[in-house]
Amino acid sequence: MDTERRHLTRRTLLGKTAAAAALPVVITGSALGDDKTKAASERVTFAVIGLGDRGPRHLGMGGGEAQLVAVCDTWKDRREKVAKQRKVRAYKDFREVLARDDIDAVVLTVPDHWHVPMGILAAKAGKDIFCEKALGTSVAEDVAFRAAIKRYGRVFQYGPQRRSIQKFRHACELVRSGRIGKVREIHIVAATFGGCAPKKATPQPAPETLSYDMWLGPAPVAPYVPGRCKARGWYCIYDYCLGWLSAWGSHVLSIAQWGYDTHKAGVTEYQGTGVIPNLGLNDNLVRWDVKMQCANGVTMTLKTGPNSVKFVGSEGAVWAADRGQGSEPASIWKEKIKPGEVHLKAVNDLGRDFIRCVKTRETTVGPIDSAVASDIISHIADIAIRLKRPVKWDPAAEKIVGDEQASRMLSRAIRPPWRI
Repeated sequence: MDTERRHLTRRTLLGKTAAAAALPVVITGSALGDDKTKAASERVTFAVIGLGDRGPRHLGMGGGEAQLVAVCDTWKDRREKVAKQRKVRAYKDFREVLARDDIDAVVLTVPDHWHVPMGILAAKAGKDIFCEKALGTSVAEDVAFRAAIKRYGRVFQYGPQRRSIQKFRHACELVRSGRIGKVREIHIVAATFGGCAPKKATPQPAPETLSYDMWLGPAPVAPYVPGRCKARGWYCIYDYCLGWLSAWGSHVLSIAQWGYDTHKAGVTEYQGTGVIPNLGLNDNLVRWDVKMQCANGVTMTLKTGPNSVKFVGSEGAVWAADRGQGSEPASIWKEKIKPGEVHLKAVNDLGRDFIRCVKTRETTVGPIDSAVASDIISHIADIAIRLKRPVKWDPAAEKIVGDEQASRMLSRAIRPPWRI
């Protein structure tokens, strides 16, 4: 059932029930709404699934346009604390959240290995989805997620925050409006925090307050180790994600793709080097230096360092970074985008944009096609570094060319009963 029909069914039923009751009804101020808050019948209802590092930041998503009605987490203390504070219901199994017909949207702030299996089930259940970065643990997952979003007609918002920052948008608009001429080079720099998983993997019983098997979900069975299930622990474990390459990388890769259609540049050859600690549970890249050569002549680089994206063209260059912005010549940056040029969607809050699009059914600033196109870059870069040889990627066919071993790395086994 689509969102509009679900709203109509629920709200019509409530209206008929109220009309039929011959009893006085007290309408609260919060239900009627005010200048800052919409009436309850006009608010988007949503649930936050995952209350670790990012989840709590989304509890007030959408301001007065939305209403949090449920939270979910595998840690009992987390979910009960937030539920008590926010006066909502807590769940340890996300499937119970998806089964609620009165929930319009879900915010997925779970570890990366859960994004796609959980997201596909959410799409099937008729929920619109805000998904934190990175997208999936493999290219196959990314592609399957995209197919589900389109098949079920869901609104999707990707989480990299740089698309809500004006200077990054301006840089991309300058590039797409031809201010630097024909694009020749794209230089992408992504931050890293180094190894963060436990260095000594001594198994012990999982805490009674953690539903550990549910936390593992589609990932391989593994003994519980303190720190494995914390944000700065699982980030550096390959079973759950690509580490900082995709975590911080998603922010700048999303901007690179926003400013230039990287997925339309033809077959791209990736080659690079990197550092994997292989210490304790740490087995993800903590440093990387990747060069990419596209069939249309554009070259790209992806390195470690302070977050930034630089576009170099035949007539100049522009860049935006967490710590600055600019152009060569300097006059380019000062130019305004004219009415007939490219204007990208301007938002200053991804959450508000998502809630607005849930109501209007418009496209968010971080749609699924763009999320997949940017996320794939980190996956192919990771594969090339791990294999220590060049890898050719055909973005049109979404396949690796002429390398069976590399092609097998485009997907991962998923532990039953979960699937994509």
